[in-house]
Amino acid sequence: MRKVLIITGPAGDAQGWGDLSVTEEVCKAINEGDNSAEIAFVNDMTEFYKAIEEKEYDIIWSCLYYINSKSDTIGLNEDGEWFADIFDERKIPYIGPNAATMKALINKTATHDILTAKGISVPYHYQVDRNDKLPALTYPAFVKPSYESRSVGISDDSVVNSEAELKKRVAYIHDTYDQPALVEEYLPGDEYTVLMLGNGQHQEFLPGQVLVDPTLFGKYPILRSDLRGVGATKIRPAGEYSDQANELCSQAMEALNCLDHVRADMRMDASGVLKIIEVNGIPGLKPIKSWSPQMFTMHHASGDEAQDYKKLVNHIVTSALARFDLI
Repeated sequence: MRKVLIITGPAGDAQGWGDLSVTEEVCKAINEGDNSAEIAFVNDMTEFYKAIEEKEYDIIWSCLYYINSKSDTIGLNEDGEWFADIFDERKIPYIGPNAATMKALINKTATHDILTAKGISVPYHYQVDRNDKLPALTYPAFVKPSYESRSVGISDDSVVNSEAELKKRVAYIHDTYDQPALVEEYLPGDEYTVLMLGNGQHQEFLPGQVLVDPTLFGKYPILRSDLRGVGATKIRPAGEYSDQANELCSQAMEALNCLDHVRADMRMDASGVLKIIEVNGIPGLKPIKSWSPQMFTMHHASGDEAQDYKKLVNHIVTSALARFDLI
């Protein structure tokens, strides 16, 4: 039996799989499996260092990228410490991608650039900082924060149809989130997502199509932040696009060096081509409501969603332990 130290804090709901109640569900699932776990809730770096230096564990699983008192946004924490950096420096086993990958996944421009360099399909994109000249575009286009997740900063106003609308939305991102705006090709087609679980012999890809009740949409069929994590989205089989979505995800995971539990979201362009819009390094783990549990149940249904959730969590842990030769 191995012991997992789970780290969370005030920003858990914004940065990672959910708030403390979700972390407690993850902990419970591990303790009901073949390993044990305990939670360290850390409010600052002093408490973080105390936890990793004084507690007993074989591997760490953090739902935080770094300490942040905000519960609604992420950002890059360019002047602070990322937990994965510290784990890497101290050679502490941990679940999830390494520090370089985590930072690339939060920085959507970096993600797109890495994938583009490998010939992997993504929307056209421009990062626009304050005082940058606006790019020349074919409209409609899509504008969102560069360093967020969970559809933060996305609304009907994200779809722009003129230079005047583009200028206004870019300024909104700068002023509201204090970060560059990412201007992308607007993808009007259906949304798909693929969950990568595990590594090596434990690895599998679970594809699905994202469904939302059309009455919940505004002017455009886009996923706003208020539709995330509240049970408004459902996952159904990806059908004829399963192989295409899996291949796209597999290529992205290899290009980005993703590990253990990562999800690739993608949408179809106007020509029916799937393009990756985001890769999430800490996917949500709210029982039933989050996409990871929904997708696992869809592909491994036992008739008991609670049992499926336990299997999902322990699959992630077992695969990570195997990666560090801890089994």
